[in-house]
Amino acid sequence: MAVSSEQIKDLRERTGAGMMDCKKALEENGGDVEKSVTYLREKGLAKAAKRAGRETGEGKVISYIHGNGKTGVILELNCETDFVANNADFEAIGKEIALQITAMSPLYVSEESIPQAEIDNEMSIQKTLLEKEGKKPEQIEKILPGKMKKYFEEICLVHQKSIRDNTKTIDDILKEGIAKFGENITIRRFARYQVGGQ
Repeated sequence: MAVSSEQIKDLRERTGAGMMDCKKALEENGGDVEKSVTYLREKGLAKAAKRAGRETGEGKVISYIHGNGKTGVILELNCETDFVANNADFEAIGKEIALQITAMSPLYVSEESIPQAEIDNEMSIQKTLLEKEGKKPEQIEKILPGKMKKYFEEICLVHQKSIRDNTKTIDDILKEGIAKFGENITIRRFARYQVGGQ
């Protein structure tokens, strides 16, 4: 079906996608802008997954001080080029993540950064608790992965639900950034400081 230049312009403004991608999305979705937004988002996230393994040697150190000056975060957010690193939208992603760290106090970036001894210790604690509840070994084997997943969601930044939009995790926000910029984006490290804290 033929789509108007106004529809293409509207879709471009809403998604940041290229003109030809917008035209194709509208044609494939019968001119429905809402369906086209979803289509482009899904396509972008699929591309993002392919880019996730690429080297990220550029980036920015982003700082955030919470309103009352009692909590602050320093975050290293990496990307592939200094062109993206100097983009205001890239910095906005960093600020969003820093705000998340301020509010939710994650301990690690992802489960890969948790020392194995700590994971083993948590598994042991969860097993002991389940045994005390009277669970049988075969039940424990089925329940334990879910308990560990919940534990990772609590202490790992990328698995936490966004405080602004609980339908997304921080990992989803990173993937949206990857889809938008066409580059891999990673969180290298962060530090959270609080007055009177450790």
